[in-house]
Amino acid sequence: MDAYTPEGWRLESKENRAALESPKSLLKAQRQGKILEAKALVCDKAHNLWVNLGCMQGMIPREEGALGIREGTVRDIALLARVNRPVCFIVQEIRESPGEKPLAMLSRREAQARCRREKLDRVVPGDVLDARITHLEAFGAFADIGCGIVALMPIDMISVSRIHHPRDRFRVGMDIRAVVRSTENGRITLSQRELLGTWLENASRFSSGETVAGIVRSVEPYGTFVELAPNLAGLAEKREGVTPGQQASVYIKSILPERMKIKLVLIETFPTSETPAPPHYYFTGSHMDRFLYSPPGCVKHVETIFTPTQPTDP
Repeated sequence: MDAYTPEGWRLESKENRAALESPKSLLKAQRQGKILEAKALVCDKAHNLWVNLGCMQGMIPREEGALGIREGTVRDIALLARVNRPVCFIVQEIRESPGEKPLAMLSRREAQARCRREKLDRVVPGDVLDARITHLEAFGAFADIGCGIVALMPIDMISVSRIHHPRDRFRVGMDIRAVVRSTENGRITLSQRELLGTWLENASRFSSGETVAGIVRSVEPYGTFVELAPNLAGLAEKREGVTPGQQASVYIKSILPERMKIKLVLIETFPTSETPAPPHYYFTGSHMDRFLYSPPGCVKHVETIFTPTQPTDP
């Protein structure tokens, strides 16, 4: 397992459980400098996090709770939000006093500092990372890319098919893969659409004459855009009563790679309450230099080029 996975990934691992089994195994993990995980149970009045280690209690002092707390660049709400959730940490000290139970002093900050120094400071645009969705806003999704360090995926980077809100694609706690879009001033920005397949890869799943399921994504004066896959949408006629977010059944009239278009006929629309399905990724490598979405010979050219400084999207 990667030493710097999103928080929660290592919680039930055999290695993590073994390290928390006894004071002796915890002391060994301290000597080896291992990053461990356990659930935070309480954030006290001083904003120290108390952690259930199984074999003993652990405490993460406020200033050791996260990078930026000590410097004042991260608010204490980041600590409160970890209660009843996994936290990663390094064991700094095991305190033992006569007549008292042992107490492990822990540092989440040090685990994050090591993750940034040994992993995140080394990534470049085009690198693909494992991530876990932490929260969703109208402008994008935030994802843990290692040891609780969070990066933003802007809404227009989530897929080629436009969505109203990131919750159309993600739910909190969902594990995803993301490509590093930029690393400007030490801040990592993520994208996912380059991993979801080209126009041809997605269109090859469909054939003219089929009636298939879709989701209405937008209603324009000239027609209705229906998403067939996260990186593929077609255009149907405009119809009264159709609204974005509805499920749809559509008949495929034609597929035109040279124009990057799919012509559809709306058969029926109906409300939906479905939760987002886990993403399907066409790209499974660890790095990409470029992503050409449009088919060869297509008049419209859609491409992402990743550079050492900042990617461009002609």
